[in-house]
Amino acid sequence: MTDVTSQATSRAPVASAAGVGDFVQLMKPRVMSLVVFTGLVGLLVAPGDLHPLLAGVALLCIAVGAGASGAINMWYDRDIDAVMRRTQSRPVVTGRVPAEEALAFGVALAAGSVLVMGLAVNYAAAALLALTIGFYVFVYTIWLKRRTPQNIVIGGAAGAFPPMIGWAAVTGDVSLFPVLLFAIIFFWTPPHFWALALYRSGDYERAGVPMLPNVAGARETQRQILLYTLVLVPVTLAPWLLGFVGPLYGGVAVVLDLLFVLGALRVMRDQSDRSAMRLFAFSILYLFLLFASVLLDRGVATL
Repeated sequence: MTDVTSQATSRAPVASAAGVGDFVQLMKPRVMSLVVFTGLVGLLVAPGDLHPLLAGVALLCIAVGAGASGAINMWYDRDIDAVMRRTQSRPVVTGRVPAEEALAFGVALAAGSVLVMGLAVNYAAAALLALTIGFYVFVYTIWLKRRTPQNIVIGGAAGAFPPMIGWAAVTGDVSLFPVLLFAIIFFWTPPHFWALALYRSGDYERAGVPMLPNVAGARETQRQILLYTLVLVPVTLAPWLLGFVGPLYGGVAVVLDLLFVLGALRVMRDQSDRSAMRLFAFSILYLFLLFASVLLDRGVATL
């Protein structure tokens, strides 16, 4: 009888030891915060009115959709996350969240966010949200990340959709202004992420991920950072030059662009990890201030 009892106990499913914080970590909250903010900007600058409750639902759906992408990414990348120092403490790697639970959690969040967005807000915003999640999971995570050093260039489009989703939540469609906001994030992503890749190149080499520094070398990566930063300048100025925003945004953009270019030049000259990490940190502040200036400019214009 004791043997039978012990065998039955050994076959019983083991309950997950994951806590709420582990599932929050699965959703990559730091990444999510910037995604939600850029989505908020798209929502607030869009013409028309959206009930505050529905606006909150739209932002929640954007946040949950971003979290779903992060959870599925952690499930799929658990093998390479285990060998990278930056990601070794993630909940799937450490076993706090079993892989199958992380996948189920991500899929449930993805389906739920798209469904609620479609039913509560509109189908255009839901379609864009579904496209964002699908692009991040299937195009970036599964297809590009392990195959090409251009992974972050193409795959970075996933992080650029939120302003368009926010805009579509209000208007039901997309116009040139949110496309320009998309373009800003799209061209910002390579210098932002390659600065981190320069600092963490050893991690990517151990994991076998073909990031640009490991494939083309540090010098070429520094050159590409500067090139994309220079391309970013006219893209950030386009909303001002085309009359979508006023001189307040234009002035902020000019100053931020100048600082970004100087940071990229410093990375080329100094070629140290410290310069790369400074540029990475500044790039986050850069995008936040640039999009905040869109809101401030629109606010001043309506006074």
